[in-house]
Amino acid sequence: MPTYSTASIWRAIAIATTIAGTLDLLAAFILAIITGGSPAGVLRGIGSAVIDAGAFDSVAVPALVGLVLHFAIMLVMASVYIVAASRAVMIDRRPLLSGIGYGILTWLVMYWLVLPARWPTRFPILAPTEIATQLFCHILLVGIPIALVSRQARRWI
Repeated sequence: MPTYSTASIWRAIAIATTIAGTLDLLAAFILAIITGGSPAGVLRGIGSAVIDAGAFDSVAVPALVGLVLHFAIMLVMASVYIVAASRAVMIDRRPLLSGIGYGILTWLVMYWLVLPARWPTRFPILAPTEIATQLFCHILLVGIPIALVSRQARRWI
């Protein structure tokens, strides 16, 4: 089995971040619309983790900060997996299984550590449908795409 090159690691991180970040954000937008929210509200909510969204007259600044923050978090998620996979061949042997596991892990970290640390009165949400939806999205839209891109990166030179 071919090994990773430094260039393939960087390329895989960029591609996985873009794919998983976009899929995850689109899912958040769709879920927000279904529940009466908006895509801009999703982005402002993400941005409010680091800035006070009410401090700006325009919704554009908090939304832009949210967009950048979302992809920065996804960059970390993709980097952790791809660097680990580049060092441990067993991770890439079964990308679907590894992706499912990584999707669960990313959900656990976000849902039980990151979000409650920032919004302790709102998270975690214990409704079974909310948990199932978020877990499903993290597995299907974050973990598996990152794992599949990582697996493909072994073939890049």
